Amino acid sequence: MKRVRRPQVTKAITIDYRINRQIRAREVRLIDHNGENRGVLPFFEALRIAEDAELDLVEVAPNANPPVCRVLDFGKFAYEQTKKEREARKNQKKIEIKTIRLSPRTGDYHKDIGVRNARKWLEEGKKVKFMVRFKSREISYPEIGQKALQDIAEELSDIAIVEQQPTLEGWRMTLTLAPESAVPQKGQASSEAPKEPEATQG
Repeated sequence: MKRVRRPQVTKAITIDYRINRQIRAREVRLIDHNGENRGVLPFFEALRIAEDAELDLVEVAPNANPPVCRVLDFGKFAYEQTKKEREARKNQKKIEIKTIRLSPRTGDYHKDIGVRNARKWLEEGKKVKFMVRFKSREISYPEIGQKALQDIAEELSDIAIVEQQPTLEGWRMTLTLAPESAVPQKGQASSEAPKEPEATQG
């Protein structure tokens, strides 16, 4: 009996497939190393075909009935899959979040500067978080900060949507706005990984 070669898989590989004797199905649908569909075969017959070719039997569709297995070089296959995953992550669009700090006492002049900066960043496709910090007795009047944030959201409503309504957390209230172009379509999940440099106003 031929000795089965152990696949050479590096630590960087994160994909998870059952291979060779890890496969639990009694029967599998086999695609051989030439790409030929051999139909449904007993597991040990499929494994023998892989061993004769000095390759691995890899379960590529475990949820099929019966599972689909391919005869291939698992080390090479896993490397290619990991390479594709890295490329996909690299091509993901990262949306930057800018933070503008305000206080209940921030005057109209500084608030307007913050709104202008927010508009510029939203037009660039960035998200903007407005943060009102309360001090001492100011926390007794959260409606002041809420009104200021609602006014800002209204002023920027032509180019942005409210991703997070004004929310009080401890001593600060935050409002998050996202550019309309960054809103996922229905049924699509957002895969962005935000990062959060800060800009201070007021």
